[in-house]
Amino acid sequence: MAQFDARKSGDKDALFRAILALQTPEECREFFEDLCTMKEVEDMAQRLTAARLLLDGCTYEQIVRHAAISTATISRINRCIQYGSGGYKKVLDRIKEEAETAG
Repeated sequence: MAQFDARKSGDKDALFRAILALQTPEECREFFEDLCTMKEVEDMAQRLTAARLLLDGCTYEQIVRHAAISTATISRINRCIQYGSGGYKKVLDRIKEEAETAG
């Protein structure tokens, strides 16, 4: 079983390296259109929007109206923000910094 888990970890690392190899938003869009269904991409986009809104202090009710996402999903995202590895905050902070630098 350990060999199977190691291979799965290698597969995930290969995926993450592939994502990091993308250089433009267009390349990213093309890759994710090939990799995922449109619904999966939309769901990930909604989750990122919900995370941004949570970090901006919005209530669950405001997020449901804006992102059309369930309160259960918002709760899961909030748990990730509060107790997770910090991925949402790191990415959203970088996006914000890039927008401020460009603007």
